[in-house]
Amino acid sequence: MFHWALYVMLGTMGVMGAPDADEIKFLPGLQKQPSFKQYSGYLNVAENKHLHYWFVESQKDPASSPVVLWLNGGPGCSSLDGLLTEHGPFLIQDDGVSLEYNPYSWNKIANVLYLESPAGVGFSYSDDKQYTTNDTEVSMNNYLALKRFFQLFPEYSKNEFFITGESYGGIYVPTLAERVMEDGSINLQGIAVGNGMSSYEMNDNSLVYFAYYHGLLGASLWTDLQAYCCKDGKCDFYNNHNLNCTKNLAEVQYIVYQSGLNMYNLYAPCAGGVPQRVRYENGHLVIHDLGNNFIQHPWTSMWNEKLRGIAVLHKSVRLDPPCTNSTPSRMYLNNAYVRTALHIPAFVPEWDICSAEVNLNYVRLYMDVRKQYLKLLGALKYRVLVYNGDVDMACNFLGDEWFVESLQQEVQVKRRPWLYNNGDSQQVGGFVKDFSNLAFLTVKGSGHMVPTDKPIAAYTMFSRFLTKQPY
Repeated sequence: MFHWALYVMLGTMGVMGAPDADEIKFLPGLQKQPSFKQYSGYLNVAENKHLHYWFVESQKDPASSPVVLWLNGGPGCSSLDGLLTEHGPFLIQDDGVSLEYNPYSWNKIANVLYLESPAGVGFSYSDDKQYTTNDTEVSMNNYLALKRFFQLFPEYSKNEFFITGESYGGIYVPTLAERVMEDGSINLQGIAVGNGMSSYEMNDNSLVYFAYYHGLLGASLWTDLQAYCCKDGKCDFYNNHNLNCTKNLAEVQYIVYQSGLNMYNLYAPCAGGVPQRVRYENGHLVIHDLGNNFIQHPWTSMWNEKLRGIAVLHKSVRLDPPCTNSTPSRMYLNNAYVRTALHIPAFVPEWDICSAEVNLNYVRLYMDVRKQYLKLLGALKYRVLVYNGDVDMACNFLGDEWFVESLQQEVQVKRRPWLYNNGDSQQVGGFVKDFSNLAFLTVKGSGHMVPTDKPIAAYTMFSRFLTKQPY
């Protein structure tokens, strides 16, 4: 009896809990260190892969708050971008040195785990430095990382657990959720996907409508698209072999991706001005990615082959999302004092927002994730949120709305505006439609990174999702 009581007492004192070696004792850049605990280290998976994590405990009540996993997309982009520029407890400032507390941080009400995945992204690495991977391997390694996390932090193993992410997280999140659901030992409650890639076909088809009805294409081009890409009232902008259609789609692609518009937020300026897709910067070759869209068209395949050739010749290749400024994050995370605080080994290469090597060698296996969503919804116990900033062109709201409708779930509440408190007034946050255990929600005036563009609305949406409140 004595031994059991001692075991329980030691457990409550933290001896059985979080790994002390991973605790961030002092984080550079903050005027005042946080009141909550945070950890940074590695979750070792698949023998030779080491996935870097940064875990911030809840500011409310860590023991009872849910655990939320966050995954940024790419594929090949770092989840620390989500932490430092979207919904983390502190946001990087333009000087690349200082951090300011975020009043709308998601860890106000949740324990949030930011995972840099797959290996080769951010501070994550593989012993053999082989970074070719695919959707199935990534979902398995993310699952193994989760299992390892709950071994390191057993005190959180019974908490409610949610998987969230954005962009290519639209593939990562449901494929990981399927594995966690089948496992049964993790207390999964639901998933949330922001501006996600849910279906290549729907995303490509809807983007052309989005572009036209946002005034980007003009009547002449639209007339030609209708003539050459559409038949009997149905348009195929995704896999159309009509050469006249392909020629006009190339013009759409140029307008959306290369004319100088910010593909992540149509109404935001392009950071740094109109980008050239390939250029040298500080001795590095910088490649601007075209996003996930239209990847099946021949000229895009040719472009990717050219990029692979460049990447082979130049080891110092960066993949920068267009019209975004990742310099402050890069400066901060590559500071020697910050790397030491985060327990990053000296041999790990410099941090970049995205890895060209991972992205260009990534094998996409899922063209849509209907099967995974239907499996989750069929269990009748997981809640699912699909949300979209409505001025994003990388993964536009219309494509995700079509995707959600294609799941053919029972409608509970018809599409309506949702509201949030902004200071002394209530504002329309966007529109929402509720199905059984599923909601599709738009965030008005937001682009691809919803918590960056609309932090108050995003925090309101997130808190209602976690607490089962109506949106």
